[in-house]
Amino acid sequence: MVSWKNWSGRQRTKVSALHFIRSEADAVAIVRAAAAAGQTVRVAGAGHSHAPLVLNDDVIVDVSGLSGLVAADAATQRVWVWAGTPIYALGRALHDHGLALANQGDIDRQTIGGAVATGTHGTGPQLRNLSAAVVGARVVLASGDIVVCDSTHNAELARALRLHLGSFGIITQLQLQVRSAYRLAERGFSEPFDALRDRIEGLVDATRHFEFFWHPQTDMAVAKAIAETDAEPVYPLAEEGARSAWNYEVLPNYRPHFHTEMEYSVPAAQGVACFEAIRQLLRTRFTDVKWPVEYRTLAADDVWLSSAYERPTVTISVHQDVNEDERAYYQACEEVFRAHDGRPHWGKVNYLGGAQLADIHPRWHDWWAARDAVDPEGIFLNDYLRGLRR
Repeated sequence: MVSWKNWSGRQRTKVSALHFIRSEADAVAIVRAAAAAGQTVRVAGAGHSHAPLVLNDDVIVDVSGLSGLVAADAATQRVWVWAGTPIYALGRALHDHGLALANQGDIDRQTIGGAVATGTHGTGPQLRNLSAAVVGARVVLASGDIVVCDSTHNAELARALRLHLGSFGIITQLQLQVRSAYRLAERGFSEPFDALRDRIEGLVDATRHFEFFWHPQTDMAVAKAIAETDAEPVYPLAEEGARSAWNYEVLPNYRPHFHTEMEYSVPAAQGVACFEAIRQLLRTRFTDVKWPVEYRTLAADDVWLSSAYERPTVTISVHQDVNEDERAYYQACEEVFRAHDGRPHWGKVNYLGGAQLADIHPRWHDWWAARDAVDPEGIFLNDYLRGLRR
């Protein structure tokens, strides 16, 4: 038996085999052997998820060896990338072709395959999550076959696995819709939340990227607004809140402190009201919590299990130190989020069952039908996902 743990150390498991693959041929052989032995296979990227998506007793496949840019088409602005490519390494590779991701998250340590698997996103009312950029994929299915899927080949599978939870097979390559390289200028500021409250919606509407962290112990909001610019990059890069450089240099931040996290997406019109309810919760019932609450925005998309499926969205994240017991706090927050029509982020903590998730995801049963069609024996399902299927 060998051990695997996620980034924070909160998710841990012992498995029969942990494979670090560096080729599609190895992925095929592993899947065929596991299928013959009746074993479950789960895929790990950077292990940045706070949810039990990788945990498994049988086989875990680490795809970090499948890394790099495969091909780039500047005319169509589409690229093929290995699924194990870290987002921090993708920015420079795309830039060398005059291209860039349209958006990315606050952290760039994840692999692109893992980020797509869970619907990871950045912020911006006109900007969609990373899953929405997927236009094609290469995947090793439970049969051991490698298939290519896009809008003209295996189209139903292509639609479903844009946000796949590692449940369709081993995704080896992704085709992404990207854009021309661009520069960003960042402006940070802090003010009491009462001063910011009435300006939130205006700042969101006026800014390509706007977000803030609210600190419960001080009631201060630390905000950041980022806009495209034609100005030349300024090096060395300034501290967070004052950078001006290429997109992949400005958007990510260094977040070294181990924590757990719950994030819900609510309809944009309910964003401020939901945040104020969470703020009230912290000021009355959970007054000892020191970690901030994050407020971001997200454009509507057509990704079946996306938290922003067919609705403009505000995302609100709560955090706690990895050594603390967060359950009572998170359960209280989840009640607030659900009262505001919230959908949980797939890579973060939630306590919902399959029936509840089916109620809030309109394409839930379509997604499962597409998944089950290519993996009827559930080779790529762990106990957590099987529990959601029931």
